[in-house]
Amino acid sequence: VPFVITLIICLAVGAAIGAWHGMWTAYVGIPAFITTLSGTLVFRGLTIALLRGKSIGPFNSTFRAISTNFIPDFFGGVSLNMTAVLIGILICLFIILKELRSRNSNQKSGLQVVPLWFFITKTALMCLGVLLLIYFLAAYNGIPYLLVLLVFLIVFYTFVTTNTVLGRRVYAIGGNEAAARLSGINTKGMIFLTNINVSILAAVAGIVFAARLNAGTPRAGNGFELDAIAACFIGGASVTGGSGTIAGAVIGTLIMGVMNNGMSIVGISVDIQQAIKGLVILLAVAIDMLMKKRR
Repeated sequence: VPFVITLIICLAVGAAIGAWHGMWTAYVGIPAFITTLSGTLVFRGLTIALLRGKSIGPFNSTFRAISTNFIPDFFGGVSLNMTAVLIGILICLFIILKELRSRNSNQKSGLQVVPLWFFITKTALMCLGVLLLIYFLAAYNGIPYLLVLLVFLIVFYTFVTTNTVLGRRVYAIGGNEAAARLSGINTKGMIFLTNINVSILAAVAGIVFAARLNAGTPRAGNGFELDAIAACFIGGASVTGGSGTIAGAVIGTLIMGVMNNGMSIVGISVDIQQAIKGLVILLAVAIDMLMKKRR
């Protein structure tokens, strides 16, 4: 099967699974947790049955390139990937212009802005972080395609959630579904579309993970849902809904990744790792609830 058709089929299956979940959650009224828990069991069982408990692989080089290849160096750098360096400089310029525009807009609107020294320090530290990351990438093989995909998704969904009517409606439904419905928002349709969107993203993650493993296995990704839940709560998402950011979720994911790698490096057994993750989720939710009570 051609590579592009394979991707389309995978994304379409992801969308269909999301529509299945969305139908039960939005139009039947079953709680989302029960719907997704049921879906986890159903679709994992179907995956095992479809693959007959076997793995499929290896894949062709085009498919593996999703998670293993890098942006080529178009300038022929010797010790550093100059394409990566140029991209890093452009990102820093974008950060500076964005911060300046935001500060000027707040000043014109009469809003309070941070002191100039703090603004300069914050912007400089952001650019320094970007340049350090780019330096290490440029000294290796450059910027991986996977990082480009990740940054694109972060920027796109940050824009959608903070600058569009769609994003504001999602937050409104998460905060108080009844109030959102009374304000004229089609809550059922929004919940349905949100489930489809999340499932498509899960399909993208599955494609990337399969390309990284160079095999499709029936039990790939087992336990990832716990990491995803913990990452969201650590990143500031509220268990009651209506709060949280894309950047916070990314930070939570990085923390979970560091914790997983750290526990594996020091030799903590898998069973103890699971217990620690469970406690992390409990602690994150408890902190969120305590903070809400104080407000």
